[in-house]
Amino acid sequence: MCKGAVDVASVPSVSYSITVRLEVPAGGRAVSQITHVVEHSGGIVSALDVTTAGHETLRIDVTIATRDTEHAEAIVQAVEAVEDVKIHKVSDRTFLMHLGGKIEMRSKVPLRTRDELSMAYTPGVARVSLAIARNPEDVRRLTIKRNSVAVVTDGSAVLGLGNIGPEAALPVMEGKAALFKRFAEIDAWPICLDTQDTDEIVRTVQIIAPGFGGINLEDISAPRCFEVEARLRELLDIPVFHDDQHGTAICVTAALTNALRVVGKDIGSVRIAMAGAGAAGTAILRLLLHAGVRNVTVCDFRGAVHRGRDDLDESLRWIAENTNADNYAGDLRGAVKDADVFIGVSAPGILTGDDIATMNQDAIVFALANPEPEVSPGDAREHATVVATGRSDYPNQINNVLAFPGVFRGLLDAQSRTVNSDMLLAAAKALAAVVTDEELGPNYIVPSVFHADVTQAVAAAVREAAGGRSRTEV
Repeated sequence: MCKGAVDVASVPSVSYSITVRLEVPAGGRAVSQITHVVEHSGGIVSALDVTTAGHETLRIDVTIATRDTEHAEAIVQAVEAVEDVKIHKVSDRTFLMHLGGKIEMRSKVPLRTRDELSMAYTPGVARVSLAIARNPEDVRRLTIKRNSVAVVTDGSAVLGLGNIGPEAALPVMEGKAALFKRFAEIDAWPICLDTQDTDEIVRTVQIIAPGFGGINLEDISAPRCFEVEARLRELLDIPVFHDDQHGTAICVTAALTNALRVVGKDIGSVRIAMAGAGAAGTAILRLLLHAGVRNVTVCDFRGAVHRGRDDLDESLRWIAENTNADNYAGDLRGAVKDADVFIGVSAPGILTGDDIATMNQDAIVFALANPEPEVSPGDAREHATVVATGRSDYPNQINNVLAFPGVFRGLLDAQSRTVNSDMLLAAAKALAAVVTDEELGPNYIVPSVFHADVTQAVAAAVREAAGGRSRTEV
Protein backbone atom coordinates (compact mmCIF):
# COMPACT_ATOMS: atom_id res chain seq x y z
CA MET A 1 0.00 0.00 0.00
CA CYS A 2 1.22 3.52 -0.79
CA LYS A 3 2.44 5.66 2.04
CA GLY A 4 -0.52 7.51 3.51
CA ALA A 5 -3.10 5.31 1.76
CA VAL A 6 -6.32 4.58 3.60
CA ASP A 7 -6.83 0.94 4.45
CA VAL A 8 -10.40 0.45 3.24
CA ALA A 9 -10.80 -2.61 5.46
CA SER A 10 -10.17 -0.44 8.58
CA VAL A 11 -13.17 1.84 7.92
CA PRO A 12 -16.68 0.76 9.00
CA SER A 13 -19.02 0.60 6.02
CA VAL A 14 -22.75 0.39 5.45
CA SER A 15 -21.96 -2.58 3.16
CA TYR A 16 -21.14 -4.54 6.33
CA SER A 17 -23.83 -3.06 8.57
CA ILE A 18 -25.86 -5.28 10.86
CA THR A 19 -28.99 -4.87 12.93
CA VAL A 20 -28.89 -6.54 16.35
CA ARG A 21 -32.23 -7.15 18.07
CA LEU A 22 -31.69 -7.42 21.81
CA GLU A 23 -33.47 -7.20 25.11
CA VAL A 24 -32.29 -5.08 28.04
CA PRO A 25 -33.71 -4.06 31.45
CA ALA A 26 -36.04 -1.07 31.25
CA GLY A 27 -33.99 0.77 33.83
CA GLY A 28 -30.26 1.13 34.27
CA ARG A 29 -27.39 1.96 31.94
CA ALA A 30 -27.54 -0.97 29.50
CA VAL A 31 -28.28 1.16 26.43
CA SER A 32 -25.38 3.53 27.02
CA GLN A 33 -23.12 0.55 27.79
CA ILE A 34 -24.06 -1.06 24.48
CA THR A 35 -23.21 2.12 22.56
CA HIS A 36 -19.90 2.40 24.39
CA VAL A 37 -19.00 -1.24 23.69
CA VAL A 38 -19.77 -0.90 19.99
CA GLU A 39 -17.70 2.26 19.60
CA HIS A 40 -14.87 0.84 21.69
CA SER A 41 -14.88 -2.19 19.35
CA GLY A 42 -14.46 0.05 16.31
CA GLY A 43 -18.08 -0.03 15.09
CA ILE A 44 -20.43 2.88 14.48
CA VAL A 45 -23.99 2.95 15.84
CA SER A 46 -26.08 4.45 13.03
CA ALA A 47 -29.54 3.81 14.53
CA LEU A 48 -31.06 2.70 17.81
CA ASP A 49 -34.79 1.94 17.84
CA VAL A 50 -36.95 0.77 20.73
CA THR A 51 -39.35 -1.76 19.15
CA THR A 52 -41.14 -2.91 22.32
CA ALA A 53 -41.28 -1.15 25.70
CA GLY A 54 -42.40 -2.80 28.92
CA HIS A 55 -42.15 -2.13 32.63
CA GLU A 56 -39.37 -4.66 33.04
CA THR A 57 -37.59 -4.85 29.69
CA LEU A 58 -37.00 -3.02 26.41
CA ARG A 59 -36.56 -4.68 23.04
CA ILE A 60 -34.13 -2.65 20.94
CA ASP A 61 -32.83 -2.81 17.36
CA VAL A 62 -29.29 -1.47 17.14
CA THR A 63 -27.91 -0.84 13.64
CA ILE A 64 -24.13 -0.93 13.46
CA ALA A 65 -21.64 -0.23 10.67
CA THR A 66 -18.69 -2.64 10.77
CA ARG A 67 -15.51 -3.29 8.78
CA ASP A 68 -16.18 -6.85 7.64
CA THR A 69 -17.91 -10.07 8.65
CA GLU A 70 -15.35 -11.00 11.30
CA HIS A 71 -15.55 -7.52 12.81
CA ALA A 72 -19.35 -7.78 12.95
CA GLU A 73 -19.12 -11.11 14.79
CA ALA A 74 -16.64 -9.65 17.28
CA ILE A 75 -18.95 -6.70 18.01
CA VAL A 76 -21.92 -9.01 18.58
CA GLN A 77 -19.88 -11.04 21.06
CA ALA A 78 -18.84 -7.85 22.86
CA VAL A 79 -22.44 -6.65 23.10
CA GLU A 80 -23.60 -10.06 24.32
CA ALA A 81 -21.05 -9.84 27.12
CA VAL A 82 -22.72 -6.71 28.55
CA GLU A 83 -24.52 -7.58 31.76
CA ASP A 84 -28.29 -8.26 31.45
CA VAL A 85 -28.23 -8.00 27.63
CA LYS A 86 -29.96 -10.80 25.74
CA ILE A 87 -29.51 -11.02 21.94
CA HIS A 88 -32.48 -12.33 19.98
CA LYS A 89 -31.41 -11.93 16.36
CA VAL A 90 -28.59 -10.55 14.19
CA SER A 91 -29.38 -9.49 10.62
CA ASP A 92 -26.93 -8.59 7.87
CA ARG A 93 -28.62 -5.57 6.24
CA THR A 94 -26.99 -6.10 2.84
CA PHE A 95 -28.18 -9.70 2.62
CA LEU A 96 -31.64 -8.64 3.81
CA MET A 97 -31.85 -6.20 0.91
CA HIS A 98 -31.11 -9.02 -1.54
CA LEU A 99 -33.55 -11.61 -0.13
CA GLY A 100 -35.76 -12.74 -3.00
CA GLY A 101 -33.94 -10.42 -5.41
CA LYS A 102 -34.06 -6.64 -5.79
CA ILE A 103 -36.36 -6.29 -8.80
CA GLU A 104 -39.74 -7.54 -9.94
CA MET A 105 -42.13 -7.39 -12.91
CA ARG A 106 -45.47 -5.65 -12.48
CA SER A 107 -48.40 -5.26 -14.84
CA LYS A 108 -49.05 -1.70 -16.04
CA VAL A 109 -52.70 -2.47 -16.76
CA PRO A 110 -55.44 -3.69 -14.42
CA LEU A 111 -56.72 -7.24 -14.81
CA ARG A 112 -59.80 -7.05 -12.62
CA THR A 113 -62.57 -8.18 -14.97
CA ARG A 114 -63.19 -10.63 -17.78
CA ASP A 115 -63.24 -7.73 -20.26
CA GLU A 116 -59.83 -6.47 -19.15
CA LEU A 117 -58.40 -9.98 -19.36
CA SER A 118 -59.84 -10.40 -22.85
CA MET A 119 -58.15 -7.22 -24.09
CA ALA A 120 -54.80 -7.76 -22.34
CA TYR A 121 -54.56 -11.39 -23.37
CA THR A 122 -56.62 -13.69 -25.57
CA PRO A 123 -58.57 -13.04 -27.71
CA GLY A 124 -57.89 -9.28 -27.92
CA VAL A 125 -54.10 -9.51 -27.94
CA ALA A 126 -54.23 -11.39 -31.24
CA ARG A 127 -55.33 -8.22 -33.03
CA VAL A 128 -52.22 -6.43 -31.72
CA SER A 129 -49.96 -9.32 -32.76
CA LEU A 130 -51.40 -9.27 -36.27
CA ALA A 131 -50.90 -5.50 -36.49
CA ILE A 132 -47.22 -5.95 -35.62
CA ALA A 133 -46.91 -8.80 -38.13
CA ARG A 134 -48.24 -6.46 -40.84
CA ASN A 135 -46.01 -3.57 -39.71
CA PRO A 136 -43.02 -4.71 -37.61
CA GLU A 137 -42.12 -1.10 -36.73
CA ASP A 138 -45.23 -1.03 -34.52
CA VAL A 139 -43.44 -3.30 -32.03
CA ARG A 140 -41.82 -0.21 -30.47
CA ARG A 141 -45.21 1.47 -30.12
CA LEU A 142 -47.28 -1.45 -28.89
CA THR A 143 -44.89 -3.42 -26.65
CA ILE A 144 -42.31 -3.00 -23.92
CA LYS A 145 -39.53 -2.96 -26.53
CA ARG A 146 -39.61 0.85 -26.63
CA ASN A 147 -38.49 1.05 -23.00
CA SER A 148 -36.59 -2.21 -22.36
CA VAL A 149 -32.89 -2.94 -22.07
CA ALA A 150 -31.16 -6.30 -21.65
CA VAL A 151 -28.30 -6.23 -19.15
CA VAL A 152 -26.12 -9.07 -20.43
CA THR A 153 -23.10 -10.67 -18.75
CA ASP A 154 -21.13 -13.89 -18.92
CA GLY A 155 -19.87 -13.45 -15.35
CA SER A 156 -16.23 -13.24 -16.44
CA ALA A 157 -15.25 -9.86 -14.97
CA VAL A 158 -17.72 -8.98 -12.23
CA LEU A 159 -16.84 -5.78 -10.36
CA GLY A 160 -13.37 -6.38 -8.94
CA LEU A 161 -14.20 -10.00 -8.13
CA GLY A 162 -13.06 -11.52 -11.41
CA ASN A 163 -14.48 -14.58 -13.17
CA ILE A 164 -17.12 -15.67 -10.66
CA GLY A 165 -19.71 -17.00 -13.10
CA PRO A 166 -23.28 -16.15 -14.14
CA GLU A 167 -25.10 -17.09 -10.92
CA ALA A 168 -22.79 -14.96 -8.75
CA ALA A 169 -23.11 -12.13 -11.26
CA LEU A 170 -26.91 -12.06 -10.98
CA PRO A 171 -27.11 -9.77 -7.87
CA VAL A 172 -24.93 -7.24 -9.68
CA MET A 173 -27.07 -7.36 -12.83
CA GLU A 174 -30.20 -6.98 -10.68
CA GLY A 175 -28.62 -3.90 -9.14
CA LYS A 176 -27.90 -2.51 -12.59
CA ALA A 177 -31.51 -3.08 -13.60
CA ALA A 178 -32.68 -1.30 -10.44
CA LEU A 179 -30.48 1.69 -11.30
CA PHE A 180 -31.96 1.87 -14.80
CA LYS A 181 -35.42 2.08 -13.25
CA ARG A 182 -34.50 4.50 -10.47
CA PHE A 183 -32.64 7.03 -12.58
CA ALA A 184 -34.23 6.75 -16.04
CA GLU A 185 -37.55 4.89 -15.70
CA ILE A 186 -36.20 2.16 -18.00
CA ASP A 187 -37.26 -1.46 -17.61
CA ALA A 188 -34.03 -3.48 -17.63
CA TRP A 189 -33.73 -7.24 -17.39
CA PRO A 190 -30.68 -9.16 -16.08
CA ILE A 191 -29.51 -11.79 -18.57
CA CYS A 192 -26.73 -13.98 -17.14
CA LEU A 193 -25.32 -16.38 -19.72
CA ASP A 194 -23.80 -19.73 -18.78
CA THR A 195 -21.13 -19.51 -21.46
CA GLN A 196 -17.95 -17.58 -22.08
CA ASP A 197 -17.68 -18.61 -25.69
CA THR A 198 -17.76 -15.51 -27.88
CA ASP A 199 -19.79 -17.12 -30.65
CA GLU A 200 -22.39 -18.42 -28.21
CA ILE A 201 -22.69 -15.05 -26.45
CA VAL A 202 -23.17 -13.22 -29.74
CA ARG A 203 -25.70 -15.72 -31.06
CA THR A 204 -27.68 -15.79 -27.81
CA VAL A 205 -27.97 -12.02 -27.63
CA GLN A 206 -28.86 -11.89 -31.31
CA ILE A 207 -31.80 -14.26 -30.94
CA ILE A 208 -33.25 -12.60 -27.80
CA ALA A 209 -32.82 -9.05 -29.18
CA PRO A 210 -36.35 -8.66 -30.66
CA GLY A 211 -37.74 -8.10 -27.16
CA PHE A 212 -35.41 -5.21 -26.33
CA GLY A 213 -34.76 -1.65 -27.43
CA GLY A 214 -31.10 -1.78 -26.39
CA ILE A 215 -28.37 -4.09 -25.14
CA ASN A 216 -26.17 -3.17 -22.18
CA LEU A 217 -23.15 -5.49 -22.03
CA GLU A 218 -21.79 -5.75 -18.52
CA ASP A 219 -18.82 -7.33 -16.75
CA ILE A 220 -17.47 -9.25 -19.75
CA SER A 221 -13.70 -9.56 -19.67
CA ALA A 222 -11.31 -8.13 -22.26
CA PRO A 223 -10.49 -8.82 -25.01
CA ARG A 224 -13.67 -10.89 -25.48
CA CYS A 225 -15.84 -7.84 -24.77
CA PHE A 226 -14.45 -5.95 -27.78
CA GLU A 227 -15.38 -8.68 -30.24
CA VAL A 228 -18.79 -9.32 -28.67
CA GLU A 229 -19.73 -5.65 -28.90
CA ALA A 230 -18.38 -5.16 -32.42
CA ARG A 231 -20.17 -8.22 -33.80
CA LEU A 232 -23.48 -7.41 -32.11
CA ARG A 233 -23.39 -3.87 -33.46
CA GLU A 234 -23.06 -5.32 -36.94
CA LEU A 235 -25.89 -7.82 -36.44
CA LEU A 236 -28.52 -5.83 -34.54
CA ASP A 237 -30.73 -2.86 -35.36
CA ILE A 238 -30.71 -1.62 -31.74
CA PRO A 239 -27.89 0.11 -29.84
CA VAL A 240 -25.29 -2.08 -28.13
CA PHE A 241 -23.41 -0.38 -25.30
CA HIS A 242 -20.69 -1.92 -23.13
CA ASP A 243 -20.96 0.15 -19.96
CA ASP A 244 -17.59 -0.91 -18.53
CA GLN A 245 -16.08 0.72 -21.61
CA HIS A 246 -18.28 3.57 -22.73
CA GLY A 247 -20.00 4.55 -19.50
CA THR A 248 -16.59 4.95 -17.89
CA ALA A 249 -15.30 6.86 -20.92
CA ILE A 250 -18.19 9.32 -20.79
CA CYS A 251 -17.73 10.01 -17.07
CA VAL A 252 -13.95 10.41 -17.36
CA THR A 253 -14.25 12.74 -20.36
CA ALA A 254 -16.85 14.86 -18.54
CA ALA A 255 -14.73 15.01 -15.40
CA LEU A 256 -11.60 15.91 -17.36
CA THR A 257 -13.49 18.64 -19.21
CA ASN A 258 -14.37 20.26 -15.91
CA ALA A 259 -10.99 19.62 -14.28
CA LEU A 260 -9.38 21.46 -17.19
CA ARG A 261 -11.83 24.31 -16.59
CA VAL A 262 -10.57 24.45 -13.00
CA VAL A 263 -6.87 24.65 -13.92
CA GLY A 264 -7.34 26.71 -17.09
CA LYS A 265 -5.75 24.27 -19.54
CA ASP A 266 -6.85 23.23 -23.04
CA ILE A 267 -7.72 19.63 -23.85
CA GLY A 268 -5.75 19.78 -27.11
CA SER A 269 -2.50 20.88 -25.46
CA VAL A 270 -2.31 18.84 -22.24
CA ARG A 271 -0.02 15.85 -21.88
CA ILE A 272 -1.78 12.76 -20.50
CA ALA A 273 -0.34 9.59 -18.97
CA MET A 274 -2.70 6.64 -18.65
CA ALA A 275 -2.41 3.39 -16.70
CA GLY A 276 -4.60 0.62 -18.05
CA ALA A 277 -5.03 -0.67 -21.60
CA GLY A 278 -7.99 -2.97 -21.04
CA ALA A 279 -11.65 -2.41 -21.86
CA ALA A 280 -12.13 0.78 -19.84
CA GLY A 281 -8.73 2.25 -20.68
CA THR A 282 -9.14 1.70 -24.41
CA ALA A 283 -12.63 3.21 -24.45
CA ILE A 284 -11.49 6.24 -22.44
CA LEU A 285 -8.61 6.73 -24.83
CA ARG A 286 -10.84 6.54 -27.92
CA LEU A 287 -13.30 9.08 -26.57
CA LEU A 288 -10.56 11.46 -25.38
CA LEU A 289 -8.99 11.38 -28.83
CA HIS A 290 -12.42 12.06 -30.33
CA ALA A 291 -12.73 15.00 -27.91
CA GLY A 292 -9.45 16.54 -29.13
CA VAL A 293 -6.69 15.08 -26.96
CA ARG A 294 -3.42 14.95 -28.93
CA ASN A 295 -0.65 13.95 -26.52
CA VAL A 296 -1.20 10.76 -24.54
CA THR A 297 0.92 7.80 -23.48
CA VAL A 298 -0.73 4.59 -22.31
CA CYS A 299 0.97 2.10 -19.99
CA ASP A 300 0.03 -1.43 -19.00
CA PHE A 301 1.80 -3.86 -16.65
CA ARG A 302 4.74 -4.09 -19.11
CA GLY A 303 5.21 -0.33 -19.33
CA ALA A 304 4.45 2.10 -22.12
CA VAL A 305 2.56 0.83 -25.15
CA HIS A 306 4.81 1.69 -28.10
CA ARG A 307 5.28 0.59 -31.67
CA GLY A 308 8.40 -1.46 -30.94
CA ARG A 309 6.81 -3.88 -28.46
CA ASP A 310 6.72 -7.53 -29.49
CA ASP A 311 3.48 -8.44 -27.66
CA LEU A 312 0.97 -6.18 -29.39
CA ASP A 313 -2.43 -7.74 -30.00
CA GLU A 314 -4.96 -5.96 -32.19
CA SER A 315 -6.12 -3.63 -29.42
CA LEU A 316 -2.62 -2.73 -28.19
CA ARG A 317 -1.47 -2.23 -31.78
CA TRP A 318 -4.22 0.35 -32.29
CA ILE A 319 -3.13 2.14 -29.12
CA ALA A 320 0.51 2.15 -30.23
CA GLU A 321 -0.41 3.55 -33.64
CA ASN A 322 -2.59 6.34 -32.26
CA THR A 323 -0.65 7.49 -29.19
CA ASN A 324 2.87 7.97 -27.84
CA ALA A 325 4.19 9.99 -30.77
CA ASP A 326 7.68 10.00 -29.23
CA ASN A 327 7.61 6.18 -29.02
CA TYR A 328 8.50 6.32 -25.31
CA ALA A 329 9.42 2.81 -24.14
CA GLY A 330 9.83 3.33 -20.40
CA ASP A 331 7.65 2.68 -17.37
CA LEU A 332 4.62 4.46 -15.90
CA ARG A 333 6.65 6.65 -13.57
CA GLY A 334 8.57 8.01 -16.52
CA ALA A 335 5.34 8.61 -18.44
CA VAL A 336 3.85 10.53 -15.51
CA LYS A 337 6.85 12.87 -15.27
CA ASP A 338 5.97 16.29 -16.75
CA ALA A 339 2.44 15.16 -17.57
CA ASP A 340 -0.53 17.45 -16.94
CA VAL A 341 -3.00 14.61 -16.38
CA PHE A 342 -2.82 11.09 -14.98
CA ILE A 343 -5.74 8.70 -15.59
CA GLY A 344 -5.60 5.29 -13.95
CA VAL A 345 -7.96 2.38 -14.56
CA SER A 346 -5.54 -0.33 -13.57
CA ALA A 347 -4.20 -1.56 -10.23
CA PRO A 348 -3.80 -0.24 -6.67
CA GLY A 349 -0.71 1.40 -5.26
CA ILE A 350 1.37 1.66 -8.44
CA LEU A 351 2.30 5.33 -7.88
CA THR A 352 3.33 7.43 -4.89
CA GLY A 353 2.94 11.05 -3.97
CA ASP A 354 6.55 11.57 -5.07
CA ASP A 355 5.59 10.43 -8.56
CA ILE A 356 2.73 12.96 -8.66
CA ALA A 357 5.19 15.64 -7.58
CA THR A 358 7.04 15.18 -10.89
CA MET A 359 3.95 16.19 -12.88
CA ASN A 360 3.43 19.70 -14.26
CA GLN A 361 1.98 22.55 -12.23
CA ASP A 362 -1.79 22.30 -11.59
CA ALA A 363 -1.76 18.57 -12.23
CA ILE A 364 -4.94 16.51 -12.55
CA VAL A 365 -5.03 12.98 -11.11
CA PHE A 366 -7.82 10.48 -11.79
CA ALA A 367 -6.93 7.37 -9.76
CA LEU A 368 -9.93 5.16 -10.45
CA ALA A 369 -8.90 1.66 -9.35
CA ASN A 370 -11.35 0.36 -6.75
CA PRO A 371 -11.37 -0.02 -3.84
CA GLU A 372 -7.75 1.11 -3.51
CA PRO A 373 -6.65 3.70 -6.08
CA GLU A 374 -3.41 3.75 -8.08
CA VAL A 375 -2.10 6.41 -5.70
CA SER A 376 -3.30 7.45 -2.26
CA PRO A 377 -5.74 10.36 -2.77
CA GLY A 378 -4.28 12.09 0.26
CA ASP A 379 -0.74 11.88 -1.12
CA ALA A 380 -1.91 12.95 -4.58
CA ARG A 381 -3.66 16.03 -3.17
CA GLU A 382 -0.38 17.28 -1.76
CA HIS A 383 0.87 17.85 -5.31
CA ALA A 384 -2.14 17.86 -7.68
CA THR A 385 -4.80 20.54 -7.97
CA VAL A 386 -7.66 18.16 -8.88
CA VAL A 387 -7.95 14.56 -7.69
CA ALA A 388 -10.76 12.14 -8.55
CA THR A 389 -11.31 8.51 -7.59
CA GLY A 390 -13.92 5.80 -8.06
CA ARG A 391 -14.75 5.82 -4.36
CA SER A 392 -17.65 7.47 -2.57
CA ASP A 393 -15.63 8.54 0.47
CA TYR A 394 -13.59 11.14 -1.45
CA PRO A 395 -14.67 14.16 -3.49
CA ASN A 396 -15.08 13.78 -7.28
CA GLN A 397 -16.30 10.20 -7.50
CA ILE A 398 -16.30 8.94 -11.10
CA ASN A 399 -19.40 6.74 -11.15
CA ASN A 400 -20.98 5.21 -14.26
CA VAL A 401 -24.44 5.86 -12.84
CA LEU A 402 -23.86 9.41 -14.03
CA ALA A 403 -23.90 8.20 -17.64
CA PHE A 404 -25.64 4.98 -18.61
CA PRO A 405 -29.23 5.77 -17.48
CA GLY A 406 -29.30 9.02 -19.44
CA VAL A 407 -27.52 7.51 -22.43
CA PHE A 408 -30.09 4.73 -22.79
CA ARG A 409 -32.98 7.10 -22.06
CA GLY A 410 -31.84 9.21 -24.99
CA LEU A 411 -31.21 6.21 -27.27
CA LEU A 412 -34.61 4.68 -26.54
CA ASP A 413 -36.46 7.98 -26.95
CA ALA A 414 -34.74 8.54 -30.30
CA GLN A 415 -35.49 4.95 -31.34
CA SER A 416 -31.84 4.85 -32.27
CA ARG A 417 -30.54 1.78 -34.06
CA THR A 418 -26.93 2.35 -33.03
CA VAL A 419 -24.64 4.28 -30.73
CA ASN A 420 -21.53 6.12 -31.91
CA SER A 421 -18.70 8.34 -30.68
CA ASP A 422 -20.60 11.55 -31.42
CA MET A 423 -23.40 10.43 -29.10
CA LEU A 424 -20.91 9.46 -26.39
CA LEU A 425 -19.14 12.81 -26.63
CA ALA A 426 -22.47 14.64 -26.55
CA ALA A 427 -23.30 12.76 -23.34
CA ALA A 428 -19.94 13.71 -21.80
CA LYS A 429 -20.35 17.38 -22.67
CA ALA A 430 -23.87 17.45 -21.27
CA LEU A 431 -22.76 15.76 -18.05
CA ALA A 432 -19.93 18.27 -17.64
CA ALA A 433 -22.31 21.18 -18.23
CA VAL A 434 -24.52 20.13 -15.30
CA VAL A 435 -21.80 21.61 -13.06
CA THR A 436 -22.23 25.38 -13.27
CA ASP A 437 -19.40 27.93 -13.15
CA GLU A 438 -20.55 28.90 -9.66
CA GLU A 439 -20.37 25.30 -8.43
CA LEU A 440 -17.17 24.28 -10.20
CA GLY A 441 -14.06 23.81 -8.08
CA PRO A 442 -11.20 21.38 -7.37
CA ASN A 443 -13.52 19.27 -5.18
CA TYR A 444 -16.59 19.43 -7.43
CA ILE A 445 -15.98 18.54 -11.07
CA VAL A 446 -18.82 16.03 -11.48
CA PRO A 447 -22.35 16.24 -10.11
CA SER A 448 -23.83 13.85 -7.58
CA VAL A 449 -25.51 10.75 -8.99
CA PHE A 450 -28.66 12.06 -7.27
CA HIS A 451 -28.50 15.45 -9.01
CA ALA A 452 -31.96 15.98 -10.50
CA ASP A 453 -30.65 17.29 -13.85
CA VAL A 454 -28.12 14.57 -14.74
CA THR A 455 -30.26 11.97 -16.50
CA GLN A 456 -32.41 14.55 -18.28
CA ALA A 457 -29.40 16.51 -19.55
CA VAL A 458 -27.53 13.45 -20.78
CA ALA A 459 -30.66 11.98 -22.38
CA ALA A 460 -31.46 15.21 -24.22
CA ALA A 461 -27.91 15.45 -25.60
CA VAL A 462 -27.89 11.83 -26.78
CA ARG A 463 -31.36 12.16 -28.27
CA GLU A 464 -30.30 15.24 -30.24
CA ALA A 465 -27.07 13.59 -31.40
CA ALA A 466 -29.08 10.57 -32.52
CA GLY A 467 -31.50 12.81 -34.43
CA GLY A 468 -34.41 11.66 -32.35
CA ARG A 469 -37.53 13.15 -30.86
CA SER A 470 -38.45 14.05 -27.31
CA ARG A 471 -40.19 11.44 -25.16
CA THR A 472 -43.52 13.21 -25.56
CA GLU A 473 -43.22 12.93 -29.35
CA VAL A 474 -42.34 9.25 -29.48
